[in-house]
Amino acid sequence: MLRPHRKRSPRRLIAAATALCTAALAGTLLAQSATAHPAGAPTAQRPSVVAKPAAAGDKVVGYFTNWGVYDRNYHVKNIETSGSAGKLTHINYAFGNVQGGKCAIGDSYADYDKAYTADQSVDGKADTWDDGALRGNFNQLRKLKKLHPGLKVIWSFGGWTWSGGFTEAAKNPDAFAQSCLDLVEDKRWADVFDGIDIDWEYPNACGLTCDTSGKEAFTHVMKALRSKFGQDNLVTAAITADASDGGKIDAADYAGAAQYVDWYNPMTYDYFGAWDAKGPTAPHSPLSSYDGIPKAGFNTTDTTKKLKDLGIPAGKLLLGIGFYGRGWAGVTQDAPGGTATGAAAGKYEAGIDDYKVLKDRCPATGKVGGTAYAKCGDQWWSYDTPETIGTKMAFKDAQGMGGTFFWELSGDTANGELIKSIK
Repeated sequence: MLRPHRKRSPRRLIAAATALCTAALAGTLLAQSATAHPAGAPTAQRPSVVAKPAAAGDKVVGYFTNWGVYDRNYHVKNIETSGSAGKLTHINYAFGNVQGGKCAIGDSYADYDKAYTADQSVDGKADTWDDGALRGNFNQLRKLKKLHPGLKVIWSFGGWTWSGGFTEAAKNPDAFAQSCLDLVEDKRWADVFDGIDIDWEYPNACGLTCDTSGKEAFTHVMKALRSKFGQDNLVTAAITADASDGGKIDAADYAGAAQYVDWYNPMTYDYFGAWDAKGPTAPHSPLSSYDGIPKAGFNTTDTTKKLKDLGIPAGKLLLGIGFYGRGWAGVTQDAPGGTATGAAAGKYEAGIDDYKVLKDRCPATGKVGGTAYAKCGDQWWSYDTPETIGTKMAFKDAQGMGGTFFWELSGDTANGELIKSIK
């Protein structure tokens, strides 16, 4: 997932009896797509909405970042006012840290100490400083769950920046799992969380740092977590989408670990970006391959097929979408495959910007591989739109996947334009 705890590259799963039919349907879809409460009303007065139980294919999991409450000024209340809360089945709260072989708090101030005033709060009631009172994002999530009793919240640990801690954790999976259980079920916020998500980038491979724990390490960690958390809590994981021969999917036993997870989130975005400063330009989240794609196996279709061919059930695979774009500067060619001089300017980081910004600043000018791209001035960007998300939803349904997840909520428009296109 993204900044400041994400990376240069993220990635998920399923079976075979229906493969001939679904492949034919998906192939048709891909062929068609691969062309060059009002803010003033107190939320406490709104009726609670009981969400329908999530059936296979209907999960909608959105990441909420604890650091988003700072420069991004995106708070739990925004999930409600944008209409996103009513669409979500699960929220992944990112991130908890991994230190000394244990799960640890990521940002204590944002997580449970920041005091919200009445106008900033989900239910229109200010936080208190009473002894033992919970504040911060955790308390706001508690209030959001009261408005939406079917909504589940999962605490995600790791991410691009903090994945280096998993190497130590893998040396004693049981002790690690126990520390995670103790933290997630701390009596101060046990009612807030419904499970744990592991975002290890990457087991037995390199991300920001390199791990050499061995191919079985991820399986041992997930087995220990399932044992400690039991069957009543959710255990999920974000995993690589690198489906290239000998790539990151091959580095760990994702098939063996699948029995211990409720689902996987294969990070089918960030396949390409301006870390390759001179290009070639390429969409960061292609649904399918296309003529001239820079690297084989770097697209959602190949990722999904590879994970399914390993025997991972389709219902345990969620389709990943980025609510942001990646871009280059110094580009003269409109179509993908052009050269560049470096990363395009972004509000928080070079080479990346939110969909809510790009849709107006650099509107889409074409589609390739089932996603959109945009050329404006000397900049070239790629991102998903409501239309291309619709194509991806058709693919998800044809493949029998368990649902959709996305990184992350603050990248959407104030009225939830992208999440409303997730079906």
